[in-house]
Amino acid sequence: MDFEWIKIPYALLSLFIVLNYGLLMTALVTKIGARAGRRYGIPIYQNYIDILKNMALRTSLTHGVMFYLGPVFRLSGGVGLLLFMPLIFGSEMFSNFSFAGDLMLVLYFIFFGMLGMALGAGESGSPHAAIGVSRGLSQVTTSELPLALAVFAVALQYQTLSITDIVAAQQHGWTSWTLFTNPLAVIAAMFSFLGSMMRPPFDIVLAPQEIPIGPPTEYHSSYLAAMQTNRMIFAVAKVVVYMNLFFGGASNWFELFIKVFLIYLFSAFVGVCFPRFRVEQSVRWFLVWAVPPGILAILLV
Repeated sequence: MDFEWIKIPYALLSLFIVLNYGLLMTALVTKIGARAGRRYGIPIYQNYIDILKNMALRTSLTHGVMFYLGPVFRLSGGVGLLLFMPLIFGSEMFSNFSFAGDLMLVLYFIFFGMLGMALGAGESGSPHAAIGVSRGLSQVTTSELPLALAVFAVALQYQTLSITDIVAAQQHGWTSWTLFTNPLAVIAAMFSFLGSMMRPPFDIVLAPQEIPIGPPTEYHSSYLAAMQTNRMIFAVAKVVVYMNLFFGGASNWFELFIKVFLIYLFSAFVGVCFPRFRVEQSVRWFLVWAVPPGILAILLV
């Protein structure tokens, strides 16, 4: 128990590093996407300006309690995902509060934020928010299914639910990564990854061309800042999950930064190349193309 208390400063340091890296990485990827479309794009520091500006604002609107708890749940999902997952393999301090069986808890945290956001946005009374919630839950339900299948295949392959043990089993060279030992599971997981990042062609929840950013329509001021903060933390935290399960983990911060950026860039590349799906197209795509590799991965294991 004493050692767990000692870990708290390092967990907070991990949160600080990941938040700043997420702010810079998402801005850089946005800029890369803009350059691909022959636009200049936002400054690299734009995310800092947006969050500080929104944190300084206050609101006089009154909604139900759940409306205000939505961003809190959303942020709790991203922070919880990061804190209960090892970041640096072999580092006791930056293993955070991971434990045996933490893989199941990580899956819960991935879905927790979306459910909290749906409950909060649903209480706003905005028809745009209701549209965003229905779109989001439809897509998330189908996009998380192939990830669950891939995770079960990996757990069966390595006979453990500990992320640390899964990373340890991949430390015999890059050919021991799950990417090469169980490619079907990685294919299913990466298809799911495209949906979870909410980038084209799977940005049907935000749909900026149709409705004003979906569920967050009525969120502004510090509530919007909390959601923006989670977007930066969650993006990096979920990529770290994929890195640990499928790409050999990271033994130092530099390796983590490189792998996280390259994995995240995959979703940005797909987003630049393909237009946005409709809701039914997105759901059908995951069921037809993403779920079968996950089922085959389990059967082969």
